[in-house]
Amino acid sequence: MPNTLLTINNLSVGFARGKEVSQVTHDVSVSIRRGETLALVGESGSGKSVTANAILRLLPKATARYINGTIDYDGIDMLSCSERKMRGLRGNRIGMIFQEPMMSLNPLHRIGRQLCETLAIHRGMRPKQAEQHALTWLNKVGIRNPERRLNAYPHELSGGERQRVMIAMALVNEPELLIADEPTTALDVSVQAQILDLLKSLQQEMGMAMLFITHDLSIVRKIADRVAVMQLGRLVETDDKQVIFTSPSHPYTKKLIDSDPKGSPVSVDMQSEPLFKVDDLRVWFPIKGGILKRTIAHIKAVTDVSFVLRKGHSVGLVGESGSGKSTTGMAILKLLESEGVIEFDGHDISALDRKEMLPFRHKMQVVFQDPFSALNPRMSVAQIIGEGLKVHAQLSADEEDAAICKVMEEVELDITTRHRFPNEFSGGQRQRIAIARALVLKPEFILLDEPTSSLDRTVQAQVLELLKTLQEKYGLSYLFISHDLNVVKSLCHYTLVLRQGEVVEQGGTAEIFTEPKHEYTQQLVNLSTVDKIA
Repeated sequence: MPNTLLTINNLSVGFARGKEVSQVTHDVSVSIRRGETLALVGESGSGKSVTANAILRLLPKATARYINGTIDYDGIDMLSCSERKMRGLRGNRIGMIFQEPMMSLNPLHRIGRQLCETLAIHRGMRPKQAEQHALTWLNKVGIRNPERRLNAYPHELSGGERQRVMIAMALVNEPELLIADEPTTALDVSVQAQILDLLKSLQQEMGMAMLFITHDLSIVRKIADRVAVMQLGRLVETDDKQVIFTSPSHPYTKKLIDSDPKGSPVSVDMQSEPLFKVDDLRVWFPIKGGILKRTIAHIKAVTDVSFVLRKGHSVGLVGESGSGKSTTGMAILKLLESEGVIEFDGHDISALDRKEMLPFRHKMQVVFQDPFSALNPRMSVAQIIGEGLKVHAQLSADEEDAAICKVMEEVELDITTRHRFPNEFSGGQRQRIAIARALVLKPEFILLDEPTSSLDRTVQAQVLELLKTLQEKYGLSYLFISHDLNVVKSLCHYTLVLRQGEVVEQGGTAEIFTEPKHEYTQQLVNLSTVDKIA
């Protein structure tokens, strides 16, 4: 068809290990028309990113094998054209946004230099001209104070700002096709909405086609024209968005659509004893200045936060990045210095030092957002789960192994895999390992810091059900930090909404969702509702 920009036909890709080739995609055929958005969806390991990276031949040269098929981009055979021609296409006619901007931006170079470099390579611009063009694009993508940000390093920007810089870098040469690989996965709901609106408006302005890779169907509802569904390296269904969501034909597509967080928190005694009582919690980081390095100001991360977490209950902390959610969690665990009163099970732990906190440590555990970075890659699963037992329990080797096996069964992991390493497990399995590590010490409280945000919807639903089952069985109390309000609604009895370090609203979760009072809460609830019905 004359309107077709990209055609992938019967593409099969594998990776060589010695003389053997392990095939990961099987006869994938899909096309993208000029100006349209095609969403490529499926769980982790379905072959989405491999297919996308094959378009630009970004797969590892030493191991990648293009077994069969063709990729035609506007009459160019992408699999057989020269490397020189590919360099002219990459970043020029085809732009790409990667999932994790912190990994994609060079930490040693300022933002301005990185933007100007791509303009110099592809458009031959001189430094002054390139800098002016870079400023224009930082403005376009909504970066505040672009002149100042031009001289900033990636670590000095927030997650949303880094993603905007990546969008600017991908679009600065005004490509005909943009490949966006999970560009909003780790962003909170308000920033995610801004990024999606930004991509849509820039797409309309430039008449650009977009291949949008995601596992989040709420995003697909909002941005896609057509949807292609992948499972285990195969394309199982392709159709217009409305058809996919109203009458999907493949069982796997139906399963994905049915995997949105749902259900209610576990039944609890509303009058149970408080486990945590937090009053006027304040975490301010001093800013030093002058020759004597005196404190001249403070970064007010958390200001006067107060709440009660009852035994067996879940409290949700919601708000955008930088609102103070994780800081609050770390402070009540006494992992950050803070002011205010923190009571745990009737004990005032506010002023306790590291040694005095030791008797309480096994009762308080934490599960982090990214299980891969939270698990030591050099330790086996048994060593990771059993590490806390060596510190807090005096067990024989057999008793320790029995405790590890028991907790692995609790989180539905195969005990025969306990001597493997984290890289041998999927994202969902790694998160179960992290939960097992927290659970093995039989805690009363677990801090869950975005434990499902990087997981596929189907895996996310499984982990949420597991957390509910464990809470009901052991009477666990959770402080659940998340930017996904639908997940909070499914798990939490009580919710606090934070903005710029302060609580703007708190109350029963059902009440917060049905009758939000603060303007910011209303915005968050509306965004989460729009995503589900768009």
